[in-house]
Amino acid sequence: MSKGIGVFGLYVHDQDEALDFYVNTLGFTVHADHRNGNYRWLTIKHPNQPSFELGLFVPQEPVLDAATAQTMREMVAKGAMPPLVLIVEDCRAAYDTLRAKGVEFTQEPIARFGGVDANFRDPSGNAWKMIQG
Repeated sequence: MSKGIGVFGLYVHDQDEALDFYVNTLGFTVHADHRNGNYRWLTIKHPNQPSFELGLFVPQEPVLDAATAQTMREMVAKGAMPPLVLIVEDCRAAYDTLRAKGVEFTQEPIARFGGVDANFRDPSGNAWKMIQG
């Protein structure tokens, strides 16, 4: 029987750029960074959630054929992938902090559904919903 999900993969255009964003802007920590030829296994963790890893992967061969990899890069850039959700204590304060660091927000904090949420994108175009919880 499985123990649960350990790594959730996220496609990024440039692993170094993504690593800088997630570590230096959002505060994640590096868990694994291993290379095997052109392939790089890069995972990060949120400091408050050490049992879960977020993989920062480039859509590429041999995992995907060349045409599919190109399609995936285009889909990510358009923000077409489902959003990830980041839970924060104070959405407006987190918004101000991240905006000052240059994070691209697609929605300012809005009170709704009994809470406050905002939306932002990573440098590759991946959508994030930030929810006060």
